[in-house]
Amino acid sequence: MSTISTVSELRALYGSPTSASVKKQTQLLNDTYRTWLAQSCFFVIASAGPDGVDCTPRGDEANQAFEILDNKTILIPDRRGNNRLDTLSNIVSNPRVALLFFIPGIEQTLRVIGRATVSDDDSLLDHFALDGKRPITCIKVTIDAVFFQNNRALARSKLWTTEHIDQSAVPTPGQMIQSVDPDFDPDSYDAG
Repeated sequence: MSTISTVSELRALYGSPTSASVKKQTQLLNDTYRTWLAQSCFFVIASAGPDGVDCTPRGDEANQAFEILDNKTILIPDRRGNNRLDTLSNIVSNPRVALLFFIPGIEQTLRVIGRATVSDDDSLLDHFALDGKRPITCIKVTIDAVFFQNNRALARSKLWTTEHIDQSAVPTPGQMIQSVDPDFDPDSYDAG
């Protein structure tokens, strides 16, 4: 077994992408991509910074997870969470991000590649007030590329079904924390 170290070596193994794979990419959200995206309330954002790479799930109530500002811009609220700030810190250091949007039950995804900034601009934060509370900041993504992916991985994994999963065999969040901190009380954490 050898290590592949150049793109030309990869292309020699895989060949060229299909015409449809290349043509589906655009530099802005066209009407069809906007319509698809408007149905999503869950996505993953990937970022990279001096401490490494981060990939974080984001989701919210319908029409609250993000806002399509225009055909080149998506706004994402940073709701209160664990304050690790992995994604936000990465964006401050390196604005390049990738977003992967999902619609439950749909086996396609929409990919957005772009550049992000973190803002505490009141006019942007007002877009995301929820139960009278605004996020502390929001992420503004300027789109460089967008395309859908007919994702065979979602079909093969049966992501949108649970009959193939023994949910009782999955560790709880409290059990996962206890696995790295033996003094942690998983039952109290999970009950909260």
